[in-house]
Amino acid sequence: MKTWQRISQFASVVLYNCYFYGFYLRSIYQGSFKLAPCPGLNCHSCPSAVFSCPIGALQMLTAYGTYHIPFYMLGFLGMIGTAAGRLICGWACPFGLLQDLLNKIPSPKLHIPQILTWLRYVILVVVVFGVAWITGEPWFCKLCPAGTFEAGIPLTSLNADLRELTGTLFSVKLGILAAFIILFVLCKRPFCRTICPLGAIYGLFNKVSILRPQVDHEKCVHCDACLRDCPVEIKAYEKNACLSADCIRCYRCIKCPTGAVSISAKSTCD
Repeated sequence: MKTWQRISQFASVVLYNCYFYGFYLRSIYQGSFKLAPCPGLNCHSCPSAVFSCPIGALQMLTAYGTYHIPFYMLGFLGMIGTAAGRLICGWACPFGLLQDLLNKIPSPKLHIPQILTWLRYVILVVVVFGVAWITGEPWFCKLCPAGTFEAGIPLTSLNADLRELTGTLFSVKLGILAAFIILFVLCKRPFCRTICPLGAIYGLFNKVSILRPQVDHEKCVHCDACLRDCPVEIKAYEKNACLSADCIRCYRCIKCPTGAVSISAKSTCD
């Protein structure tokens, strides 16, 4: 399962960013595909990005849409969430892949307190919607470390004119990215678990999604193999763990040595 997950993650990077000619042109693709969102967090300002970022689109519509609520974008995310919950976070998010790879670097590992996972909902409501609507500026996009990594650094590296325009804000963006890169090494999926507003939206659907992990408690021996494999440190055997908004539906837990965990399409989950 982990091998297929990696293949899917790398494939999503290529699919979302297949306009390689953008690096040669040193500009951003602005064709018709940019009107469609990709399901994962991928900055639409990356030179090779073909689709729009769903959070970026929500920000733009909230900041510049003059009171129009972006229903079509919410419907797109709701459709995916209803089908599979946070599956995109586990299988098709480029920034999630970066976190997984950097966490493989040998280092002391830190655990993220559960209370911090609620912060992503604060970011979603206050920053993505509230601050954008009040200020008329997409502030999450301005500071998003994914955007800095995928767009800010490549664009300023390719364009001398843009480098001359960088100032304090860009330095702050680089500082935020550097801090998260350190956290990626030390913690499992820190951005996904505490900051990502897209993960917060998808997580709201975990309790009603069609696909989900299912645990056979008669087979489970509480060996914690699921916990060791889990990118977000969930014990699959705990009550309603498969309904947790933190679960990114990577399904690594189905490697359970006793076969206690499986993928289910049932309407209930213990």
